[in-house]
Amino acid sequence: MSQRIGHQTLRAAVMRAPHAPIVVEELPWPTLSPGSAMLRTLFSEVCGTDVHLHHGRLAGVPYPIIPGHVSVGHLTAIRDTVRDIDGVPFREGDLVTFLDVHETCGACYECLVTRQSTRCPHRKVYGITYGVSDGPLGGWADHIWMKPGVKMLRIPDGVDPARFIAGGCGLVTAMHAVERGGVRLGSSVAVLGVGPVGQAAIALAALSGAYPVVAVGAPSTRLEFAMRMGATHVVPLEMPADERAQAVRDANGGRGVDVVIEVAGAPDAVPQALDLVRDGGVVVVAGQYTNAGDATINPHLQINRKHVEIRGCWGCDYSHFHRALQLLAHQGAHLPWLDAVSARYSLEQANEALAAVANREVVKALIVP
Repeated sequence: MSQRIGHQTLRAAVMRAPHAPIVVEELPWPTLSPGSAMLRTLFSEVCGTDVHLHHGRLAGVPYPIIPGHVSVGHLTAIRDTVRDIDGVPFREGDLVTFLDVHETCGACYECLVTRQSTRCPHRKVYGITYGVSDGPLGGWADHIWMKPGVKMLRIPDGVDPARFIAGGCGLVTAMHAVERGGVRLGSSVAVLGVGPVGQAAIALAALSGAYPVVAVGAPSTRLEFAMRMGATHVVPLEMPADERAQAVRDANGGRGVDVVIEVAGAPDAVPQALDLVRDGGVVVVAGQYTNAGDATINPHLQINRKHVEIRGCWGCDYSHFHRALQLLAHQGAHLPWLDAVSARYSLEQANEALAAVANREVVKALIVP
């Protein structure tokens, strides 16, 4: 067990290298400088990014690492005064989450001119680009170090922390993707992929007043859950591609849909998205987080003649976390977010959790230290 009194050690599930088994290790408690704190982890999610990390599909990862980039827990051991965006000091015991992206510089071209902080070259990400040598900076641990400047957010009163983490990374990523797509009242939307990001995108599109909302994916259990999250139509992947495209067009009067959000991750999902969108519509590519390979596109037939707009979507920023929490506080009870959590795992079961996510045996898996 970690030593709570004296703050000497903590326990963490460590990914030592790609394809290596996750091992639980005892690590030193960091020296807390002014403006920092420790977060006692309540839940940390296991998502597709963690599978990519374990498969070695992300460049520049400083193994060994502590995975887990979206987490929630109670603050402990705050050093000096740490405030939220409204200037209210955090207190020990507060239930919070935090923006996993840290150290964006606020001084580079991307931060100041294009105003897209997700592309800041200096950004670091908890659970992904911090190594064990940097400190306990991943969620698969009983405590996480909140470095000075980390942007923390209180979980609103009435929001079950399990409901927030059930949305987790998928919810904030989907918030960005739906924003990039310009989804609004009366928009017709298709979502390619029914994993956690896809389920959240379906829910957000439905809450935005979109109709129809078509879910395309597999397996059937995830399509069934997509209907509960707000999909009005579902199209299984087992259907041939041309029939899938026709099914989506038929759901919207034969025209195709206004917005297609690709969160499947397979490269061939992108040309399929172009086949589903209406003339003059928008395709948001949010699922190609790692380099999974090339796809073949006919620029004339699928883009130029259709007058299609293609928008990439990379990561998220503080605004997406903030708005996700507000949504859960005011509209979260209307959808079965909690039911997305298929299984909970201890630190010692991290390998089982990774395998379950990789094999699509669960919609959402949580690490509960």
